Amino acid sequence: MTAFSLEPAQLAWCAELRALAAERLRPLAEKGEPGRVNRALLAELGTLGLLPRLFTSGALDLCLMRESLAHACTEAETALALQGLGAHPVHAHGTEAQRARWLPRVSDGSAVAAFALSEPDAGSDAAALTLGAEPDADRADAGGPGARPSPVPTPLAAHRDGPSAWRLTGEKCWISNAPEADFYTVFARTTPGAGARGVTAFLVPADRPGLTGTPLDMLSPHPIGALAFDAVPVTADDVLGEADRGFRVAMGTLNLFRPSVGAFAVGMAQAALDATLAHTTAREAFGGRLRDLQTVAHQTAEMALRTEAARLMVYAAATAYDEGAPDVPRRSAMAKLLATETAQYVVDRAVQLHGARALRRGHLLEHLYREVRAPRVYEGASEVQRGIIAKELYRTLDATTEEAGS
Repeated sequence: MTAFSLEPAQLAWCAELRALAAERLRPLAEKGEPGRVNRALLAELGTLGLLPRLFTSGALDLCLMRESLAHACTEAETALALQGLGAHPVHAHGTEAQRARWLPRVSDGSAVAAFALSEPDAGSDAAALTLGAEPDADRADAGGPGARPSPVPTPLAAHRDGPSAWRLTGEKCWISNAPEADFYTVFARTTPGAGARGVTAFLVPADRPGLTGTPLDMLSPHPIGALAFDAVPVTADDVLGEADRGFRVAMGTLNLFRPSVGAFAVGMAQAALDATLAHTTAREAFGGRLRDLQTVAHQTAEMALRTEAARLMVYAAATAYDEGAPDVPRRSAMAKLLATETAQYVVDRAVQLHGARALRRGHLLEHLYREVRAPRVYEGASEVQRGIIAKELYRTLDATTEEAGS
């Protein structure tokens, strides 16, 4: 891939987003309650036309949005990203009826979406999930409580020999926007013992009987919770994609969003770097400005170097996704890994150069220090990204070797 640079129109849009985040979104974020969904902030994201862009933009535009918002208002960035993560499977794999019901409300911020993949014992190893989807023959035969014909054919219409109704039983954990979301993209095991091949994605409204949730008190300020499924009823009309192929839905969503997690991290790293440049210029120490000390200047140079390298890898991965390149999983994993690890380093260095003031509650760097840790864990921990990268490298090698020997 050639060297990457943004067009003037893209640069202008990023500047506009940073200004909107500072002037219109940050005041709403500051009024929100940590650990709760900020519906006023979501509504403003909809009013500004940013939520609808989740479904009309490519991966690079998504990265530019997330990076720009994160630079000025991480709460706005996270609210936008969680809407996209929860609703993208509906946009990409939903029926006409599912999309018509939920996507307009996600776009205007009136409905909160959530992506429910992780479980207490199946976080990084997503293929090991155990939330069970048991066939519900009685409900299928009866059409279920209040059942009515689907206005469009469902993806399961061709699966005449399979079940058309299930009961979900089990738990989900570490789910962003839970338990306050209005609907969940839920991944459940429909075929025991089949690994990744036996998972189905369901669209589950929050008001389904048997579905309850509990908030979790986490380091990150956005809402995260656990969900309990007690024989929650779902039918073929709730399936996203095809039965037993839900893992593809999950991985396709993560391949799109992993580079943009990196963009979120780059936005935070840039904010920390900018704060450090301003502080070391203004701060008098040891008979001069802090920036005149070689050890400080070298640290800021290293922070800038790593931030720019991460940014370029994020943009390259997003562009590869938009172009349909075959190496998207590897590039996405690399971008997410490098950017999140870089942001952790840059924010930590920024705190060190600011000293005790950066640890005071309410300081920008105190906020970033709490925010920057989670991206190294969610949507695949750094160790998982390294595993994906290695797997893709060896898969490519084996394919090349096999082709050469044939």
